[in-house]
Amino acid sequence: MAGWLNRRRDRDDDVTARSEVTGTTSETVSGTEERDGGEVLLFRSRDDDTDPTGTGSETVAGSGPRVVQVPSTGTEGEVVDAELVDDDAPVVPVNLPGELADYVSPWQRDVQRRAVVPVWLRDKTEARTAALWAASYAGHHAAFHAVRLPLYGGVLLARSPRGAGRVIAATARWLTDAEAAPLRHEAVRVTDATEYMRLARLRSERQRTRLALFATGTLAAAGTGLALMFAGPAWLPGLTVAGLVALLGKIGAPADRPLTGRAVVTHKVPKLTDDMVIRALSALGIAEINKAIAKGGNGISFPAPITRDGPGFRADVDLPYGVTAVDIIERRDRVASGLRRPLGCVWPEPAHDQHAGRLVLWVGDRDMSQAKPAPWPLAKKGTADLFKPIPFGTDQRGRPATVTLMYDNVLIGAMPGAGKTFALRGPLLAAALDPLVKLWLYELKGTGDLGPLEPVCERYSSGADDESAEAALLGLRALRDEVRKRADIIKRLPRDVCPENKVTAELAKRNKGLRPIVMAIDECQNLFTHPDHGPEAAELATAIIKLGRALGVILLLATQRPDAKSLPTGVSANVGIRFCLRVTGQLENDMVLGTSAYRNGVRATTLTPKDKGIGYLSGASDDPQVVRTYYVDGPASEAIVTRARALREAAGTLTGHAIGEQVADETRAASVLADVAAVLVAGEDKVWSEIIVTRLAGLRPDQYKGWEPAQLAAALAPYGVKTVQVWGKDEETGVGANRRGITRGDLDRAIAKHQPRPVDAPRPASSTSPNDSAGTSPEDDNG
Repeated sequence: MAGWLNRRRDRDDDVTARSEVTGTTSETVSGTEERDGGEVLLFRSRDDDTDPTGTGSETVAGSGPRVVQVPSTGTEGEVVDAELVDDDAPVVPVNLPGELADYVSPWQRDVQRRAVVPVWLRDKTEARTAALWAASYAGHHAAFHAVRLPLYGGVLLARSPRGAGRVIAATARWLTDAEAAPLRHEAVRVTDATEYMRLARLRSERQRTRLALFATGTLAAAGTGLALMFAGPAWLPGLTVAGLVALLGKIGAPADRPLTGRAVVTHKVPKLTDDMVIRALSALGIAEINKAIAKGGNGISFPAPITRDGPGFRADVDLPYGVTAVDIIERRDRVASGLRRPLGCVWPEPAHDQHAGRLVLWVGDRDMSQAKPAPWPLAKKGTADLFKPIPFGTDQRGRPATVTLMYDNVLIGAMPGAGKTFALRGPLLAAALDPLVKLWLYELKGTGDLGPLEPVCERYSSGADDESAEAALLGLRALRDEVRKRADIIKRLPRDVCPENKVTAELAKRNKGLRPIVMAIDECQNLFTHPDHGPEAAELATAIIKLGRALGVILLLATQRPDAKSLPTGVSANVGIRFCLRVTGQLENDMVLGTSAYRNGVRATTLTPKDKGIGYLSGASDDPQVVRTYYVDGPASEAIVTRARALREAAGTLTGHAIGEQVADETRAASVLADVAAVLVAGEDKVWSEIIVTRLAGLRPDQYKGWEPAQLAAALAPYGVKTVQVWGKDEETGVGANRRGITRGDLDRAIAKHQPRPVDAPRPASSTSPNDSAGTSPEDDNG
């Protein structure tokens, strides 16, 4: 070690000598300090800041080891276990020089361009809303004051004597030059005769001039008044007197008692400032925010000014390092408390196109739940087109929120009483106003919430019993078969007619077999949790959601119990548009809005009981948004459906339940045929009807209990299975006889014709080649 120190001193001497020759300044600093019971030897060389090589790197020549840690010493001063750090290598700077680090090309900068024309002027709906508001505001003011005109007249008449006195007093003071009296009194007090005489002459001149002007004006006014009285219309004198009285009444009004009251009382909303935001965030109890503020800086920055955004303020906030927007969102109630605003006014959101620490805080002027709901745009007039966006609701800022049903399915979930049925009713009413659309509605609550839509439905069922659940299952079976049928039609169409292999508006208008079908199941948990129908319903719904999207088949599901048992995973994972009103937990939130929605800050759990109709809409736009659905009550729905039925009658598209037709349901036949086949014993070729209904009642008591042979015959007859005289034996007595029954051959033929294929069954090869469809027009494929 001693040898190394000698070599180190020699090298330092060489560095000093070279520095003297080259003219550069070099300083070697050495020293020792005690650390952890050992001795630390410090050596560092400091050269001039200039870089003679021009390479942009700093070289410390001959600096050698920078720090030597000597934890212990041996005998006779021998150093043991020393650690050396060699600094002979060139030091490359990590950070760019300031002028380079600060330079960013203009086209590379992240800037936000403000709209040239305000949004409310560019958007027709917003512009119309603003114009209507201005007209309504002006009309209210006019009506408010017009009703009070007699009162205003009486008040002015009562105040006019005081006004006349004030006019006379002011005129007298002007004529007598009373405003200069204090100057004259002061001249008398100090006995300044010269100044007093000058002021007296000036007063005399002013009085003569003012008296002349007063006399001239009085004579002119009197002459004009007499001329108008005798030569003018009869109503002019009265109007003149009324105007004079009103003027005198205005002059005589007390300063603290205005004539008119306020037609509109405005509640002033506090302006959102950066101090308010920082104060609210610092009160959340988040350690990183508190530490950032405690270090001398607030640790919170605003990348853009706080601006007005609709009926509220928008603040873009960069949170301290390590704090995410989700941390703030889950404390929404505490943010509202820190801002001293109602909870329904404060809506923190993540900036999905920015980093996780960017928070978008929107603070409304009014509680969203207390604001008057916007009217449904199609309530009074207009039609809908499911291939285009349809109105769904409004966001916090009052801007319309739309959804496009075509090529998507919809899932609506909420707690009971949160507004789920009204949220479902809006898209269904829009679908009713599209004459091309077939409506299949299954309301499994049994209260008739969707009853106003029954006059336009091709299929309709309402009830909370097993029969209604089975009807919904049969509807899913029929819809699954419709998906397969449409896939075959699309496959056979020429490429120039259907280039995208999906149903378009043009195809739907030309081909009756490709008209859009909207099937809605309200309280779908009653179907998916049904002990007999639930598993098959879940399988069918999943298949329809996956395959029907491009084929004009749309499934709308609404549930008040969004959990794993009530909402199959295949359904919740594949729905495109999701709307979640108030729910109680993370599981329910993510079942409706999708996995990780809660973790990403989209939390319907923060909604309160008064937030009826308010929820998070996901899938309809790039980012999830808070939406309040339009409120359309029962009478308004009936009026809309009446208009929709007239549109369908004119277009000739009313079918099925809407015109009293019983839809032939092959899926129901498949269920009956399968049940009859299940109760037949191997080797039974002919069976009495009495034996079959007894066995059916044992198989499905809820469905077949109480059936008579006549009911069995009526159920099987439409599908080619007729009851005939067959020989059989009584199962109890063993006595043989001829009675009405069925044969296995008829049953097998009916099953082969009507039994639907399983969902996963392979599709039979088409007998029509692509070339054969070249001359087929869409009108020929009516399904």
